[in-house]
Formats: sequence, C-alpha cells, structure tokens
Amino acid sequence: MTADKTTNTKQILARESDGATIAYHKTEGKTPGVVFCTGFMSDMEGGKALALETYCRERGQSFLRFDYTGHGESSGDFEYGTIGQWAEDAVYALDRLTDGPQVVVGSSMGGWIMMLMALARPDRVAGLVGIAPAPDFTVGFYESEISEAQRKELNDKGVLYIESEYGPDPTPFTLKLIEDGKNRLVLNSSPVQINCPVRLLHGMGDPDVPWRLSLEIAEKLAAEDVVTTLIKDGDHRLSRDQDIDRLLKTVGGLLDQLEGA
Repeated sequence: MTADKTTNTKQILARESDGATIAYHKTEGKTPGVVFCTGFMSDMEGGKALALETYCRERGQSFLRFDYTGHGESSGDFEYGTIGQWAEDAVYALDRLTDGPQVVVGSSMGGWIMMLMALARPDRVAGLVGIAPAPDFTVGFYESEISEAQRKELNDKGVLYIESEYGPDPTPFTLKLIEDGKNRLVLNSSPVQINCPVRLLHGMGDPDVPWRLSLEIAEKLAAEDVVTTLIKDGDHRLSRDQDIDRLLKTVGGLLDQLEGA
C-alpha cells in the first residue's frame, strides 16, 4: 500500500504549561481510532506511520501521528528529552486530540511509550500493537551495551555520542535520559497491569532489540489476549513491503475485534 503524504496538513498542539508545541497530523474517522508512537530519534513521516494513515483513512478510522518534543517538527532540543517527557507528550496528545477508545501502535521506543500510555489511561487505550517494542531499553544500554570507558564519559560529560546505522549523525545518549528511564520502567514488576488486547511483531534478525524481549513482555502482561508474531528474516525496522502488510493486517484484525466486541 502506498501512503499519500497530501491527505492532511500539519497542525500544532501548544501546551500551556510550558509553551512546548507538538506537531501532528490527524485523520478524522470512527473509533476505535489509531495513534502511532514513533521510535527514538524518529519522526511521524516514516513509512509505517504513513501506511497506517492511508489504511485508516480507507477504513474510515480516525488516525493520529505526531512528533514528541525534540523530534521532527515539534519544539525542543532532542538532547534535553527523556522517556518521561515523551510519554507525557503522548498522553497529552491522546487527551487533547482523540476521543473514545484508541489502539496505540508503538515502534521500538514507541513500544515503551505505548505501554506507559496504557498504564496512564487504561480507560482510553483499547489495544496495543508493538513493532520491535523496546521498553526499559535505557537500562540495557547503560549496563551492557557500552564499555566502561563510555560509561565514564557519559557520567563525566553528561552525554555520550554513538555512531548510528540509521543516519549520518551520531546519536546522543544523555545521563538525564538514563536516570529518568530508571523511574519509567515497566517490566520491573509482574504482572504489568495492562489488560487490553496486545499484538507484538518482532524480527528475529533484529540487531538492536532482542526478539526475546517481546516474549518477556507477553509473559509479564496481565492481559490474556496477547499474540506475539516473530518474523524469522525480519530486521529492527520491519519496514519492507511484507512487513508493512503484516502490520496493517494486525492492526486491522484488532480493530475488527474491538468493533465487534
């Protein structure tokens, strides 16, 4: 399915408390709606978000994609951001820009954000779809993915720059991000009090987030209706045509289930 970038225009949600602005695109339609949460340093113009937008428009379903502060076209500096701040952005967008039950789709870090949203708004989040979900990734990054010398640099300077496979510029990881992440952990208790239907998609060739993490998430959730799909030749992004098709079928199946409930 080819996404159409001209279906709606960018809008801005201003937050009165701190003056921050969140850029978003919204497609009007019926509920349950779909909300897309991007990954770390990603933005709302990615292929999965645009494909979902086209799919929801064709179904007549409402759809929302947005940029966290410090990402894409929203205000703020990425290096000052934290998991808590981005989760607050997502909940704020959910509260102000959507009505009724919503299926939240989260890619990579967005999988952490979607879980925090479900915990914060259990009455609004009717279902979750995780794409290589990466809850609590800051702990693993600090404890096992960087060297002792890098940890020292991070602690001394407050920021560590890591070369990225997904862009020309190195990715900044701040001590503030790591410390805040410790206060946002979702897998440190079992069961995790998320009770809505959950669908998890994970590539077994993912070099960034181990596919076994999706199995751990499924095991720890309080929800009984949890389905994990492992794609043997899938990578982290799951952005190939066949991956996008699987995502759309997964979201569509969940919407059909919720509409028929």
